[in-house]
Amino acid sequence: MTEVFNKIEALDERLSELRKQHKTIGFVPTMGALHKGHISLIERSNRENDTSVCSVFVNPIQFNNQNDLLKYPHTPESDIEMLSNEGCDIIFIPSREQMYPESLKLENYHFGTLETVMEGKFRPGHFNGVAVVVKRFFDIVQPNKAYFGLKDFQQLAIIKDLVRQIGSKIEIVECGIIREVDGLAMSSRNSRLSAIQRKVAPYIYEVLLAVKEKAGEMSIEELKAWTLEQINREDLMKIEYFEIVSPISLMPVNEQNKHLGSVACIALYMDEIRLIDNIILFL
Repeated sequence: MTEVFNKIEALDERLSELRKQHKTIGFVPTMGALHKGHISLIERSNRENDTSVCSVFVNPIQFNNQNDLLKYPHTPESDIEMLSNEGCDIIFIPSREQMYPESLKLENYHFGTLETVMEGKFRPGHFNGVAVVVKRFFDIVQPNKAYFGLKDFQQLAIIKDLVRQIGSKIEIVECGIIREVDGLAMSSRNSRLSAIQRKVAPYIYEVLLAVKEKAGEMSIEELKAWTLEQINREDLMKIEYFEIVSPISLMPVNEQNKHLGSVACIALYMDEIRLIDNIILFL
């Protein structure tokens, strides 16, 4: 039976009991408005651990756009229902006061070039906010494994570096992108798309698939130019960035090092709704 906790003290007491029983703990942090992508993380955690914990918390300090924070979807009742149906053992839904009491001193993390490109370039302060909340959850839950989706490719790189910096033994498990039938990467923000926008949105993945196909024929610069041209043809989309980067350093690749592996990452707006996606190239 799924247990729901709102207070850290009560959650800690329950998790301490499980640790005394030598139960392994898998952890899936979310901001709610759950979809099948999140549920796939729970499914994997259930397979690999004795106990699965999922947090639902819209983290205010990772939003550099307050309007985006205000409009972020909140669906706690359906979130609890979905997680219960999937057999998630523990759901943690803390308040802002629980997560960030006045007595808490917030750390400042630095990730070098990992945080200065792509998302970091356009969302200043975002990754420090992510690192702060993830570290806070890690301290509270103390999981054996934590599960993150590859759709947020740069965030995953940041979290891996965070674990290295803090000397944590938590295993970070990366999980594949879950897509709708038409190819659109699942995202909580998809629920905000209008019917017309939702019909057009799968074009993002269509273009990325074409990039993967053309990767062996075009130079990096040609690929980037071609992609910008394709997205700019769609009136409902306004591109923010398209980069082809190293999966390790996240720095832009060139003709000399592209054979070592590359990831094509894209971010764009449909009206005020921001969507991101990526695809692995040159495997």
